[in-house]
Amino acid sequence: MRRIVLILAAACCLAACGSRPVRTADAGTEAADLPRVYLPPEPPAQLTPEGRRDYLRLHYWDGFDFADTLFLARADTSGMLETFARYVMVLSDRPADPAPMDSLMRRAAVSRPMLDYFSMLADGVLHDPNSPLRNDEFYIPVLRAQLAAPWYDEYERIAPEYDLRMAMQNRVGQRANDFRYTLASGAGGTLYGLEAEYVLLFVNNPGCPMCRRLREEIASSPMLSEMIERGRLRVLALYPDEDLAAWREYCERMPASWINAYDRGCVIREQGLYDFHAIPALYLFDRDKRVLVKDSTDVSAIEEAIDRRG
Repeated sequence: MRRIVLILAAACCLAACGSRPVRTADAGTEAADLPRVYLPPEPPAQLTPEGRRDYLRLHYWDGFDFADTLFLARADTSGMLETFARYVMVLSDRPADPAPMDSLMRRAAVSRPMLDYFSMLADGVLHDPNSPLRNDEFYIPVLRAQLAAPWYDEYERIAPEYDLRMAMQNRVGQRANDFRYTLASGAGGTLYGLEAEYVLLFVNNPGCPMCRRLREEIASSPMLSEMIERGRLRVLALYPDEDLAAWREYCERMPASWINAYDRGCVIREQGLYDFHAIPALYLFDRDKRVLVKDSTDVSAIEEAIDRRG
């Protein structure tokens, strides 16, 4: 799992620097003896950065032979994870548009080996809890392609059916599932009972280093702090598990202006209202509890979503 995270971090860095994957075989080298990695096309030089992104959105996989299952036997999977992650980076400016991923998975569904391989890449990049690029909207077409394929029996379909059911919850643009939370005092409330222009749900665990980092980033954000002070933003820090002793010890570390609560009886998880396989997680809701940001670990994404709405 750590190896996947490092690969994705490297891919994000490479994408930010504008460099490209390196071919695995040089001239004069026996290509058949080397692992294989797909090299996407280079956009025309005269295009703007936005034009290059649009070109790759449409043509990234044009040179890949989806009928060549022999490629999979010699594929450098680390390199292919990087290649797939770079593709997701290309699509990331439209995080709620699944059409390009749907097109890719339709092409990959030409055979079971090819569909299995691209599903594996997608699982590592789009669904792994530690992936910085996880995105349910992009992962839904992957699951649908698996379920539409004729090669899986009823037992093999159980996992993608469950994952699809969870991915369909709380989608961006839709109203979030309501739930009840409980405070340390025993009092409680509901998500929909919180009246504010925005509500930020911060799903966290005591002792989680990334949870601590996100807590500090939210608290140190001038934009979010001002909104909290003015009552425009309410932060609901929710503990979704059962060890209340650990949670109570951790309570004092949360800012006093936040609502620090837990899910009594783990009802949210038991009823499948939210997918908490990745913790920490940030959800941003508007006044009507429509999802603006789903399952993120990026505080800047929260700020940008609010800023876009003026």
